[in-house]
Amino acid sequence: MCKMKESDHKSHYSHYWEMGFRFSDEEKVDKLKNSITVSRSRMKVWMTRAITTVLLWTCFVQLMALGELWRPKLFITWPSRCCHFDSPMALQSSSSSLPYKVFLPPKRVYKSNGYLMVSCNGGLNQMRAAICDMVAIARYLNLTLIVPNLDKTSFWDDPSDFEDIFDLDHFILSLRDQVRILRKLPPRLERRFESRMIYSLSPISWSNMSYYLNQILPLVQKYKVLHLNKTDARLSNNGLPIEVQKLRCRVNFNALKFTSQIEELGRKVVQMLRNKGPFLVLHLRYEMDMLAFSGCTRGCTNEEVDELTRMRYAYSWWKEKVIDSELKRKEGLCPLTPEETSLVLSALGVDRNVQIYIASGEIYGGERRMESLASAFPNLVRKETLLKPSDLRFFQNRSSQMAALDYLVSLESDIYVPTYDGNMAKVVEGHRRFLGFKKTVLLDRKLVVSLIDQYSNGLLGWDEFSSAMKEGHSDHNGSSKTRVVIPDRPKEEDYFYSNPHECLEAWE
Repeated sequence: MCKMKESDHKSHYSHYWEMGFRFSDEEKVDKLKNSITVSRSRMKVWMTRAITTVLLWTCFVQLMALGELWRPKLFITWPSRCCHFDSPMALQSSSSSLPYKVFLPPKRVYKSNGYLMVSCNGGLNQMRAAICDMVAIARYLNLTLIVPNLDKTSFWDDPSDFEDIFDLDHFILSLRDQVRILRKLPPRLERRFESRMIYSLSPISWSNMSYYLNQILPLVQKYKVLHLNKTDARLSNNGLPIEVQKLRCRVNFNALKFTSQIEELGRKVVQMLRNKGPFLVLHLRYEMDMLAFSGCTRGCTNEEVDELTRMRYAYSWWKEKVIDSELKRKEGLCPLTPEETSLVLSALGVDRNVQIYIASGEIYGGERRMESLASAFPNLVRKETLLKPSDLRFFQNRSSQMAALDYLVSLESDIYVPTYDGNMAKVVEGHRRFLGFKKTVLLDRKLVVSLIDQYSNGLLGWDEFSSAMKEGHSDHNGSSKTRVVIPDRPKEEDYFYSNPHECLEAWE
């Protein structure tokens, strides 16, 4: 056999080395050293990465905590006060399925004292304010709140549930650093509720936190579940801890976000109005339920007066039955009629060609009662005239969802004019204050009807009438002011939600 050359030997062994074979103890030692060196290098890299990640995460958490202390609101990419619809960029971003990024606040860890169930009563904005109050009470008493039940038995007969009007997931998650909110009771307790074995009561109106701490909390601790069956105006306007007041605002202006369907339609209406220039929202509260409740029948026919009276007697919880309509009107306690409203807007110098969006349900008396207003201001529009029937198909017979749409448009209007100080007028007024004191014309109805009567009777000429109307409302524009406090008469105080000055930057 031919001998293999030395060079061939080396080449042969080199080939095997490349394939990973080892041939001597010395080679094994060298390989082991190399392996240890590589492992140490990799470990250093991973340790550096881990330490860097921990440091970055710690910094992020600290910044989030500082942000919560500086402004305890949900962190979102647009201004936290409200979702403005003015800019094209906002409109474009809002049309996507994920219009903003949410950074969830950390969960608040606490031992719950029990479960709080609430059944809201009244219309949309009456229930909205009540929900804010109930969240504050649950937080203060360290309770677990069950998602509120909405009123389905009122005059409007609206079957909407909470999640049909508000974004339920947003509501729960945005408040997780304050209170634990569950969609429903645990099964065992749910069966007790269905069997009507849950303690239920109506809390005393306009109560402060000491009432809930001393009288309501012991009931929750005793029965584990407490059901509050009426929630409107159960928390006082004033004399509450500042953190409670700020939480009420946080719920109202951040947590209670309407469903995407309602908000998208609201953006659509605002965009349609903005495309044609400035617009005024007139909250014309001349609806059948309000007239029956208040007993105000100015301009109604005898048949309509009888119909409204029958309706008032049909609802047992409307306590006032025999009402002098004219006396109540002179005291400024009636919603303005469409005819009176036409005179007021003209006297205040509103341009007759401006767009006026009517935010209301069906006007009592129909087109007959709207003739004078439509003649003076021909650019009257409503959601029903701006939108296609298909747009409103899902809102039919859902008065609260229709009211939510009007609410969104009202927030974005250049001027907001309510003709009666009902719940929507008050809550929208406060929300517009929160948005930076957007102009709201708050009518002094007692002065208004007095001036109208003098003008109608020939005691005032038009120039005198207009001048007196403007002078009387020169400071009624919804600007910043201190809320009126009347000890022992909370119903006569300024309503918290119409002027939440503790939550406004000008007052902080």
